[in-house]
Amino acid sequence: HLRDALKARNAVAVIPAKRNRIIHIPHDEDAYKWRHLIENYFSKIKEFRGVNTRYDKTDTSYEATWSIAATIIALR
Repeated sequence: HLRDALKARNAVAVIPAKRNRIIHIPHDEDAYKWRHLIENYFSKIKEFRGVNTRYDKTDTSYEATWSIAATIIALR
């Protein structure tokens, strides 16, 4: 169902199959690793209240808040 919908849109499914599945469905492990890293990064960014609620009035100050949050994450 979900995989069929993705195929109809010419999208690649990066969804690993359950380990106990009888028929193994292949997936791109490298793409899955990158997807996992990106999802974790956005999860960490959302911990910063200023980024999550967007208190900044201008786009420039919002970008600066993103940069500060990204720097703090990189230094952890």
